Amino acid sequence: MGVGRIVRSSQSPWARGLRTLIRNRMAMAGAAVILIWVIVAIAAPWIAPYDALAQKVEDRLSPPSPRHLFGTDELGRDVFSRVVYGARISLPVGLVVILFSMLMGALVGALAGYFGGAFDLLVMRVADITLAFPSIVLALAIASVLGPSLKNAVIAMILVWWPEYARLMRGQVLSVKHEDYVMAAQSVGVPQRRILARHIIPNTSAPIVIKASLDAGSAILNIAALSFIGLGAVPPTPEWGAMISLGRFKFYQWWLTTFPGLAVLSVVLGFNFLGDGLRDAFDPRLRSA
Repeated sequence: MGVGRIVRSSQSPWARGLRTLIRNRMAMAGAAVILIWVIVAIAAPWIAPYDALAQKVEDRLSPPSPRHLFGTDELGRDVFSRVVYGARISLPVGLVVILFSMLMGALVGALAGYFGGAFDLLVMRVADITLAFPSIVLALAIASVLGPSLKNAVIAMILVWWPEYARLMRGQVLSVKHEDYVMAAQSVGVPQRRILARHIIPNTSAPIVIKASLDAGSAILNIAALSFIGLGAVPPTPEWGAMISLGRFKFYQWWLTTFPGLAVLSVVLGFNFLGDGLRDAFDPRLRSA
């Protein structure tokens, strides 16, 4: 029994967390959903039976049938093909928002927490002002100023979300900057940027990654919301939010909004399940509970 305890204690927290994650059925279900959509996005030209932009007016507003599995829209475009190609837009755009928000916020937060002073004060005041507004409302305001386009919607979301990562990283850095291994590196003259890159950021990155996984679904949902109100992707781009917007007034043609809506729902649930599993697996406070 003592040997078993020694073996278990010698394993890294990342290895133990990975095993915990694999045993979490909901997390694995979420990962499977995300993987399926990634495969759909990559293989869209082979999965979609029609061109996502091809119009065939004589087939407009056709209900779901063997010929058109998800029906057609008001221009006769195949909804199934547009949902499939929409994965090539919604998934990468959401991940770009999360990636740049995380990198920008983590870098600024790490510098603010480590060096402090006027830079820390400035960053935190900007973060406080940004976080004082609901994220979707502030993103809507920024996107409306920049103009309707998918690129501007992405910029708006990044400007809204980076302060959350900055505050989280700053708190993590403040909790470890006075640890013995950091003080030892400072005492032997290790350059500040190397201390940040080699000692502080690697030991504070886990909460950032977990938050990013939890926020990925929200990013896709918010981009879809901006497209829904006309501030994101513009027609004829087959983006899920824009597709839902085109069918919002056609109550009898239920398939126009149902299938892209289910696509958004499945991706958001997948990322939420996976993010919850990562949090449960790698958060030491939850593991010790």
